[in-house]
Amino acid sequence: MSVWIAIGATAIGCYLVKLLGLLVPAGALERPLVKRLAALLPVALLAALTAQQTFSTGQQLMLDARGAGLAAAALALVLRAPFLVVVGAAVVVTAGVRAVSG
Repeated sequence: MSVWIAIGATAIGCYLVKLLGLLVPAGALERPLVKRLAALLPVALLAALTAQQTFSTGQQLMLDARGAGLAAAALALVLRAPFLVVVGAAVVVTAGVRAVSG
């Protein structure tokens, strides 16, 4: 039964957060600082998620094939490769390092 309580609490929380967003005055959203933060926040969250997923295993810091794949993707981005090439480079390098290291 506690699972349903958690689901209900999550649903209510999501509704309240959405309602809170609708109650913010339009003038507050037009400020330059708010606009800049709104533009930069998704990039920061995606970078943090990528770093957490790449360099951690549970509670431990880990440097393995995923780091090499991320480095390959970063290099492809610096070279201004198309998105599919970036993803392909990351996949190929990660698989290659895993195959070599066993």
